[in-house]
Amino acid sequence: MSSVAAGLALEEGTSLWQDAWRRMRANRLAVVAAVWTFLFVLVCLAGPLLSPWAFDATDLEYGSRGPSLAHWFGTDALGRDLLVRCLLGGRMSLAIGLAAAVVSALVGTVYGAVSGYAGGRTDDLMMRSVDVLYSLPYLFLVILLMTFFGRNVILLFVALGLVQWLTTARIVRGQVLSLKEKEFIAAARAVGTGPSGILFRHLIPNALSPVIVAFTLSVPSVILQEAFLSFLGLGVQPPAASLGSLVNDGARHMDLFPWEILFPGLLLASLLLALNFLGDGLRDALDPKDR
Repeated sequence: MSSVAAGLALEEGTSLWQDAWRRMRANRLAVVAAVWTFLFVLVCLAGPLLSPWAFDATDLEYGSRGPSLAHWFGTDALGRDLLVRCLLGGRMSLAIGLAAAVVSALVGTVYGAVSGYAGGRTDDLMMRSVDVLYSLPYLFLVILLMTFFGRNVILLFVALGLVQWLTTARIVRGQVLSLKEKEFIAAARAVGTGPSGILFRHLIPNALSPVIVAFTLSVPSVILQEAFLSFLGLGVQPPAASLGSLVNDGARHMDLFPWEILFPGLLLASLLLALNFLGDGLRDALDPKDR
């Protein structure tokens, strides 16, 4: 009886998600990146609560001094603790990256699914619109939005997300074009399922694998774009801070106070590398061609 059960266990197949999880765990670089990202998020959330220093507490007499037992990352020109500001800056950068990526995933998934399922002239018109937007410099669009509607964090979330959805829309459209002629879609139509039901109950759930990969890879891209905007003075506004704005502040005094750019720069670089390695690992794990 045990040999029969073993034979049945060997013959039992694995789903795409089970296989992806197994392959993800086998990718050591992706696992290390995931652990580092988790620790980074945990420290950014809990660290400021445990620190005796407030992120906006100034001490002009103390001024900018290097790392010490009291201030592990040193202080900035206003005497503010740099470690607390880096942790809050990391929290802000992650929030911007995740929020913009969510906006991008939602808009791009729905737009691409509708375009691919509709087909014909509707598909042509929708995708030509995407091509036109692709031809425009997306950071220029973000700068225009923030110039006309004001500089605030919520608008920054929306602006960065609304220029990131184009790639997601193309990916989802391609998936939907390959899925909409499958037998299970024909069966859904035969039992009277409407277009919205086919889209949201059948097509979009089966096209989520590349969306998840695109989502993971868009987070570091958005964080990098926000850092660039901070260099232009269009990012997170004082007294709040992101890693990008901290790097920008440190660049002004890097000759005299190098720690002001060193620590936020290292945190930003390590976060971007970890998120990119994690996204690459997810892409390899979810690729059906490599199963």
